[in-house]
Amino acid sequence: MLAIMNANTNSKVALVTGATGAIGFAIANQIAVRPGFEVVLLCRDEAKAKFAVGAIQAATGNRLVSYAQVDLSRQASVSAFASTWDRPVHVLVNNAAIAPPMREETPEGIEMQFATNVLGYYWLTQALEDRLVKAESARVVNVASYWAGDLDLSDLEFKRRRYDQHQAYRQSKQANRMLTVAFAEHLQAHGITVNACHSGDVNSTLSNALGFGGHETPEKGAKTPVWLATAPEMEGVTGKYFEQCKEVLCPFAKDRGQIAALDEACQRYRLA
Repeated sequence: MLAIMNANTNSKVALVTGATGAIGFAIANQIAVRPGFEVVLLCRDEAKAKFAVGAIQAATGNRLVSYAQVDLSRQASVSAFASTWDRPVHVLVNNAAIAPPMREETPEGIEMQFATNVLGYYWLTQALEDRLVKAESARVVNVASYWAGDLDLSDLEFKRRRYDQHQAYRQSKQANRMLTVAFAEHLQAHGITVNACHSGDVNSTLSNALGFGGHETPEKGAKTPVWLATAPEMEGVTGKYFEQCKEVLCPFAKDRGQIAALDEACQRYRLA
């Protein structure tokens, strides 16, 4: 379902995934408070989405906040949303993430954490490419993590390895950072920038699922992704990884062979 309210063709459009979670909500809220932005929350749970829209509108006074119901773990859902959206997209914040304790699969048989945390970013960016091009100087922000690693290109879905939610999460965040490089190189010719970041140590449903707390507020956690999405000084900067609004050299960005292999692996996930 798509629920767009009072659309304004003069506004910059920012799409934020996972916007009913602590960090995603804060990201959407901080973008909405900026003049000239329309914010659309891409959420799986419609009831939570409606609540988040109302809360952000009340907090910011921005009536150009709405939602679309999208399940990022399902390529059909991503494609269905993209087919209904014909306006330019100026900012795409890929933020949705999960960390189920036990191995789960989507109805298509894809391991749930890989489908949501990795393929969700991949499918949505790919599906909206022409709308990002229309926006001119569009920005894609991939919320990743400094807690990244354990990528196994031969077993991305933990079919051979024993599933471990921490290992699966770390793998997904490494993949986010690597695919940021791949998309940055692919989209640079169109004036689209793609960057990744760590959003801070926030006490959230996700961090709690992984057995952690968090000492930072969601507002602080949102600062870096919002800065990447909106700051004038970030115009033209692409393919980088950031923590606390500072560039950090990413070791995963060096292995172009692995990046290409991961990109090819993601391309093989197609609708039947």
